Amino acid sequence: MKSADFIIKYRRYFIIIVNLLLIVLSYITSFFIRFEFNLEIVKNYWDIILITLPLLIAVKLMVFNYFGLFSGLWRYVSIDDLWRMIKANSVSTVIFILAMVFFHGLIGFPRSIFILDWILSLIFLGGIRLMARSLREIFPPSYTLPRKRALIIGAGQAGILMLKECKTNPKVGLNIIGFIDDDPVKRGKIIHGVKVLGGREEIPEVVSKYEIEEIILAIPSAKGEVIRNILSYCQLPNVKVKIIPGLHKIISGELEVKPREIKPEDLLGREEVLIFEEEVRSYLREKRILVTGAGGSIGSEICRQIANFKPKQLLLIDHNENDLYFLEVELKRKYPNIEIVPIIGDIKDIRLLKQIFSKYLPHIVFHSAAYKHVPLMEKNPIVAVQNNIIGTRNLIYAADHYKVERFVLISTDKAVRPNSVMGMTKRIAEIILQAKAKKSKNKFMAVRFGNVIGSKGSVVPLFKKQIEEGGPVTVTHPEAKRYFMSVKEAVALILQAGIIGQGGEIFILDMGEQIKIIDLAKNLIILSGLKPYEEISIEFIGLRPGEKLSEELFLETEKDNATKHDKIYITKPENFNLSRVRRQIKELERLTNLWREEEVIKKMEEIISSLGNGWNQK
Repeated sequence: MKSADFIIKYRRYFIIIVNLLLIVLSYITSFFIRFEFNLEIVKNYWDIILITLPLLIAVKLMVFNYFGLFSGLWRYVSIDDLWRMIKANSVSTVIFILAMVFFHGLIGFPRSIFILDWILSLIFLGGIRLMARSLREIFPPSYTLPRKRALIIGAGQAGILMLKECKTNPKVGLNIIGFIDDDPVKRGKIIHGVKVLGGREEIPEVVSKYEIEEIILAIPSAKGEVIRNILSYCQLPNVKVKIIPGLHKIISGELEVKPREIKPEDLLGREEVLIFEEEVRSYLREKRILVTGAGGSIGSEICRQIANFKPKQLLLIDHNENDLYFLEVELKRKYPNIEIVPIIGDIKDIRLLKQIFSKYLPHIVFHSAAYKHVPLMEKNPIVAVQNNIIGTRNLIYAADHYKVERFVLISTDKAVRPNSVMGMTKRIAEIILQAKAKKSKNKFMAVRFGNVIGSKGSVVPLFKKQIEEGGPVTVTHPEAKRYFMSVKEAVALILQAGIIGQGGEIFILDMGEQIKIIDLAKNLIILSGLKPYEEISIEFIGLRPGEKLSEELFLETEKDNATKHDKIYITKPENFNLSRVRRQIKELERLTNLWREEEVIKKMEEIISSLGNGWNQK
């Protein structure tokens, strides 16, 4: 057996023996101190010591065990441990006094010994633990391993937690040189032996002076604007920037206390989304749920989060067999008790929809399938209409016919005053849904939000690929900006909106402030350890067909009201005439089948102009 394994196996017995020796040492030392180290006098009390010591040992070992002094890790000793030692020592002293009175009496026994023993016992117990922690920090296991010189930005709770982890865990591989914090009160102060070296403006100077190799961003509560501003001071050669996750994720056990590479969603700096889980569980648990576009970024995350609420059956529709296959494998591995049904198919196929709805009778539908790439849809308007409008209409009518309880359409901010084919198709899909909701007993609703950062169709994967290839990074316009949200946040709010809707509403997710695309590009270059414009060039290529400089979330005719969830807003259902909508869509479908692109685009403009109240001429 290895020495390390032997120590781990018999660690508790070792701790008990050490505490036993300390108990004996403190008791005998108390007599020496009481009689000023006069050996002759102490010898006169030796019989009393030998008679009373077993009683003291028995009392203290039982009390110490009760208070958990034999189970703590000495390397992590803290103020809480000190209080436990004080309480355990005090209780054991009181019990020892009572036992002495009962068994031996106090005649001839120096009363001051009780106080001296209490003091010495506390000093010895606390001292050995503090020494163990100090030695661990000064000489950590495998301390000969190379450790990078690092700087922590943020001398708050998260930063201190990171510092402690670096000191006690050699696997982190970091030697913390100092803190950076904008709080003037903390400037120059020393926290756990590490100095606060300055504010964010001084990062370049500190990095150069102390030869810093890595910067750890430890401000979990920071807004996106703050994170992006801090990163602007970190454009330094040969310096990696990492971030530690939010403390809620560390506490929950979801993530370890160690820095990781900064992800694009960290640049948003958005607060954690908290949904009413019991409400969501109440309408998803033990239900048959259908998700279209299941293999996509949004669709797959919808499936993952729904699976956490234990539905009875999860139906996955997608025409991409590879994405669907890997999603099926993942879900079956993680959720073996949920019936996963993968379906390869196209939502434009009415016969397929009839087969699916009649066979499985889903309770809830999340409709995520759509063509979303704006410039590409400008070149392929017929396909965009067939999928985003006709396919959505087919699903809505099938859901109504087979009495689906809830139908949630995933929409987009590009449906607001659309000047692109993609935006128009999504706005018309909203119109069809709201018109049907007016006549149906089922609950139809839409959820509208902006770009999902890091999704397959977003700019982030494109920028990353361009950076890997050495540039240039292509940005459409220096003033172009978009709403961004992480995929997990978006889907959590989609699920929450699904329970709020009563029929015909469009829910709008709080997207925060719009972010300039140029700023996003710069930050991604910095996160790659490179300098914008110097090592990776940025080129402006002009707005592409159908693109706007910025997006909106509301139509002028929509009345936005906050729901009970502070990140979800609701618009008033519009009063569309279902018969009129049907006729218009029928004509649009006829033109689509004839493949008349210009007439199809004009027809969409006409539908939105006459029905949607949201048309904005190009």
